Amino acid sequence: MKTLFVGNLAPETTENDLQEIFSRYGTVRGIKLPIDVFTRKCRGFGLVDMEGHEARAAMAALNGFLLKGRNIRVGEEQVKGKRRGGGRGRR
Repeated sequence: MKTLFVGNLAPETTENDLQEIFSRYGTVRGIKLPIDVFTRKCRGFGLVDMEGHEARAAMAALNGFLLKGRNIRVGEEQVKGKRRGGGRGRR
């Protein structure tokens, strides 16, 4: 399973929009689309879960795709690891 980061989304973008375009390349296992608390609109990015080979096909095809007037960016999610060391430690 791979998680794809989808950026540069228009505020009007919905989970259904992402489901529709990504399902052309395989089974969408999950979508997370953060919504602004005050405006109730998309915050400009989302995450799409797909199987590995399907995710790679979707990434290649949809990076730069025009959705609701914007060229979206699609890439693999970059997981931030826990930082170790540095900073002030316990004594």
